[in-house]
Order: sequence, then C-alpha cells, then structure tokens
Amino acid sequence: MIEVHDLTHRYGNGERTGSRDADASGAGDDASTGGDDADDDDSGNDDSDAGAGATAVRDVSLQIPDGEFLVLAGANGSGKSTLVRHFNGLLDPDGGEVLVDGDPVGDDLVAARTRVGMVFQEPRDCFVAATVARDVAFGPENLGLPRAEIDARVKRALAAVNLAGRGDERIDRLSGGEQERAAVAGALAMEPSHLVLDEPFTGLDEPARESVLAHLVELNRDGTGIVLVTHDLRDVLDPADRLVVLDDGAVAVDAPPSAAVEALDDLPVRRPDPPARLPERC
Repeated sequence: MIEVHDLTHRYGNGERTGSRDADASGAGDDASTGGDDADDDDSGNDDSDAGAGATAVRDVSLQIPDGEFLVLAGANGSGKSTLVRHFNGLLDPDGGEVLVDGDPVGDDLVAARTRVGMVFQEPRDCFVAATVARDVAFGPENLGLPRAEIDARVKRALAAVNLAGRGDERIDRLSGGEQERAAVAGALAMEPSHLVLDEPFTGLDEPARESVLAHLVELNRDGTGIVLVTHDLRDVLDPADRLVVLDDGAVAVDAPPSAAVEALDDLPVRRPDPPARLPERC
C-alpha cells in the first residue's frame, strides 16, 4: 500500500533523480530527471508561473491499496507529476510523508523504488541501453540478482507487454506505442507492487493508445497496482477503481469513477467521451 499523509511540496525543492539507475539502486543522485510533463511542468524544475517557494502540492492525503487501478487526473500544472514523484523518493516533501508498505520512503530508497515502478511521459527518458532486452535487464542487474533470475524477469516482463521474442531489437526502431510498452517492461522487471505511469499516452495515436491501455488493464488484472497520471480521461475510467483529481495542488475529487464524473463539470480536465468502453487487448 502507498500511504500519503498531509503531503506538501513547494517549487524549488530539488529532486533526487529520475534516472533508471537511481530507480534500481538508489545511486545517481546527481543525474537529471527525465520525463517532466513538457506542458505540465509542476515538478518545480522550470515553472514560469510560480517562483521558488510557491506550493505545488498542498496537504494531500491518500491511501492506495495494492492492486488498485487509480486514475490521477488534473489540468496541466495541477501537481500530478509532483505528487507521484514522492511515491518512490524522486522528490522530498516539504511537509508530511509517504509510506510504502508501512515504511517511510526516505528510509530505504532502494526498497521504495523496487516496490513502486515509475514510467515517465517520454519513454526515451527511461532507456539506458540500445536493445530492448538489455534495457529491461538493467534494473534487476543493479539489484545484483543472479543471471538466471535476471533473464527470467526480462522474459516475463516482455511477455506481459506483448514484446516476447523482440528483446534483440533496437529501441530506437520501435514505434511510439512499442517504446511505451518497452518502458513499462523495464519497470515491471523490478517486480513492483505498484506501477506509476505519468501521461503514458502523450504523442500516441489512437491504436497505440488503446494498445498501451489494454496492456495496463491486463497487468492490473494480474495483480499489479496501476497509478495512471493523465489530464485526458478518454477511455481510462472503465478499468479504473478510483478517480482522484487534483486542482491547484489539492485533492478536488476522490471517488469511484461512476460517482465522480458529475463533479468534473467545474474542473479543467478532458472528460470521457460517452459511452466509455473497455479496450480490447491488441
């Protein structure tokens, strides 16, 4: 379970790192963070509308049980990306705390980043190797696992995102949707209990969007908790157990999707196109 208690974060509070080596091992604290929302730059790195000290996330409290499919929505700059980067210690809070399975995130970054996998908006920011399999293996290798276990994890992760048999392909030759799925596989190889995806559909056409969403639905059915960060609610509410909407850094909506839709009228998010439908797996 991810527990967020009275979390506050102000612009200008530095990130640890968003690099994959840090996610795997806790090292690399001087690396730059990839995957900021270009139009949702609420992480505090380069926000033109708010100076240092302005509040990005204010007094947020959430409990995210294992296995839950949670959609975290909000307008650009609402605090979505900033919030989720606390889930595995990529950001330090100015107030409050985050617990993963009862343990404060800051007490053991390696454990937190193993339990909570993170996929950023731009898949390219997640890749550290030229080929699919070598990239997916990177995290488990940093954990010091035996080679046989690493190979088994890579095989399972690629199968889970329908990239089985494609481990030797170059990542830069994959389509946008395939790159997104390869990035998901890299996170899955760490065998997290929760997978956080920050705007995973950015730049994807409809078939690729539907394919990625279908694979996330399958992962959730197999027991992985999903936290899907988006400003666009098309198609994502049918598989979701819960919708949380941030507005100006605070929780404006927290309810099952069926009960939350009417509350969206006054909030700047793209509403689902009726009727919502569950995507078929491609």
